[in-house]
Amino acid sequence: MPKENLVDFEKKLEDAKQVLEKLMDPELTLDASVKSYKEGMKTLQDAQKILELATLEFEKVQADGKGA
Repeated sequence: MPKENLVDFEKKLEDAKQVLEKLMDPELTLDASVKSYKEGMKTLQDAQKILELATLEFEKVQADGKGA
């Protein structure tokens, strides 16, 4: 997996944590909560895609190693 994907994955997780902290603010309006929730879900979906790509790459390396 390219190093930038790892950095992107970790950045996405950090961004999601920040959104979660924002959502825990009792003074956050409903509109702001919905907006933050959507932002957080998009961030987590992006992180999931990076993780899936890493999993596929890992499986490919494992399969190549078994054939050697």
